[in-house]
Amino acid sequence: MVSRALSPDSVADGFSAADPALARQASAVARGICRLFARNGIWCLGEMPLRGGRRADLMGIDGKGQVIIVEIKVSRADLLGDGKWTDYLDHCDRFFWGLHPELDRACMETEAFRPEACGLIVGDGYDAEILRPAPLLPLAAARRKAEVERLARTALRRQVVGADPHCAAWGD
Repeated sequence: MVSRALSPDSVADGFSAADPALARQASAVARGICRLFARNGIWCLGEMPLRGGRRADLMGIDGKGQVIIVEIKVSRADLLGDGKWTDYLDHCDRFFWGLHPELDRACMETEAFRPEACGLIVGDGYDAEILRPAPLLPLAAARRKAEVERLARTALRRQVVGADPHCAAWGD
């Protein structure tokens, strides 16, 4: 049995109470991005806690050991109101915005969204497409090692707790 925390559906948790339709859209975008990434050898974990109290919607590792973060947005208000996203840049080698296909993307080309530092992916429940590749902004080697180890430990913990919920009280 796989824990819900391992699925792209966990990305929708932030919307669930407020708007179930937005929660479904966020889950669909995450699923499409995870499919795109999986075909390209990038494996992700949803709702990855970061140091400093932030949480990445998707965080993954590619075949070269580079850390990738995707911040998913399905509503204009959420996109324009997000002032914390630049904190994610300190935790990854590549950063992408993951957007719902119907969301107006015009603002993504403005300086406020730093297009020179951020990639852009549009996804739905079936697939996703990279509209703008994320530039490589390499982390320091020690920082990358720490992020990869935290990601691995979190993924392993979720897998074990999914198989045996009694383990949830132990460890991290």
